[in-house]
Amino acid sequence: MKKIALVLMAAVLSSSAAFADETPTEALNAPFGWTNCSSLTSGDSYNTTGGNNGTRVITLKSTGSDQKSEIQNAIKQNDIVILDGSNGDFIVASPVGFSSCSNRTVVGINGARICTKFFLTDEMKAALDKAKVKNLSSSSGTGGTLSNGQKVDEKRELVTRQTLIDLTGDTNESYRNAGVFKISGGSNIIVRNLKFVGPGPCDVGGQDLITCTGTTHLWVDHCEFTDGQDGNFDITQSADFVTVSWCTFGYTERAYDHMNTNLVGSSDSENKDKLNVTFAFNIWSPGCNQRMPMARAGNIHLLNNYYNCAGASATVNPRKNSEFLIEGNYFETGVTKVFSQSDAIAYQFIDNTYKSASKPSGKGTVAMPYQYTAVPSADVPALLTSATGAGATLTEPLTIGTTGIEIPAATSNARNGVIYNLSGQQVDSNYHGIVIKNGHKYIQK
Repeated sequence: MKKIALVLMAAVLSSSAAFADETPTEALNAPFGWTNCSSLTSGDSYNTTGGNNGTRVITLKSTGSDQKSEIQNAIKQNDIVILDGSNGDFIVASPVGFSSCSNRTVVGINGARICTKFFLTDEMKAALDKAKVKNLSSSSGTGGTLSNGQKVDEKRELVTRQTLIDLTGDTNESYRNAGVFKISGGSNIIVRNLKFVGPGPCDVGGQDLITCTGTTHLWVDHCEFTDGQDGNFDITQSADFVTVSWCTFGYTERAYDHMNTNLVGSSDSENKDKLNVTFAFNIWSPGCNQRMPMARAGNIHLLNNYYNCAGASATVNPRKNSEFLIEGNYFETGVTKVFSQSDAIAYQFIDNTYKSASKPSGKGTVAMPYQYTAVPSADVPALLTSATGAGATLTEPLTIGTTGIEIPAATSNARNGVIYNLSGQQVDSNYHGIVIKNGHKYIQK
């Protein structure tokens, strides 16, 4: 397969002379990194396509009510699911399951946002303050039993949950299910150009915006993660060959505590040969406090990320059975706690910029099996914060590399020169949106 040099992605910035002549703009749209590996040594040997080789396509718009079941059924029954934000936000009361789904693409257009139905209110946060939750221990073995009979291991979580039970009267604690996607099992999945909005983080042992378990060859690209309840995006339980690229992670005034954004591996017993993840061209924004990422296992590549999270208590955090290559990243002014490790196998630092911290010491060398070329770390902030940089900034998220989604004529009603919308209705050249023409699907502006 064609190998993509990551430096080529910067060519999309027409205003940046440093990258203008490097290579074609389609490099921005290509899967890369660990998602394209089929083993720990065979780099660029797997073709991550998602559902783009399939024929079943559906477009959904917001109804203003809970659409968990509708979105979940669409993912189970179709190869490509397009979430169109033109009618407003999608709302889900609990996480949408991708249980054992393979060969799927889910993309957003027209600013699509998926939001949790529950969110923290000022009244809830005031009650938690009154209970002095932030002063309580989060250490194991300090907890007790809730009024609903549930046992809780940590004191802070115990008091947080009991306070919310008392305030809301919800003894079932349904608010603990405030997440968006659960991707479990399956392989060859693409999620692009979506905005995920959570309830605001607090220590209830709740849900992540995306939880990925046991899944292989996942590419999450150009997405925005805000205010996840437990985390923003966690990758655990032997998930493997994952690339997270051109995404943003952040928190707003909804946040209370537990701004722990990205976890790789849920326990020290995780398989050290799994959980291989590339984090490339991402932004961790103000409010992010820990886990950017924290990994208990795996070979983690942090490539050309922008850490704009002043005041964080811990950013990069390798732990037991993990190896980290920390390369070409930019740690902004105010990011003083760049690195903390605990019994990691190895960690290597190459060409990072530290505005408020000194360079951490490394341990051993860490190599990636796939081909890439890093952007100089000094250029990372401008590259990632541009209009075409990190976040849901894609105008054509259905294009992967140079190839759009192809719909066979038998299923697309295609005829030479005739244009159809996704409902199969014939439209003209003045129609704006996703269309099918001559068997090919693209966005007509």
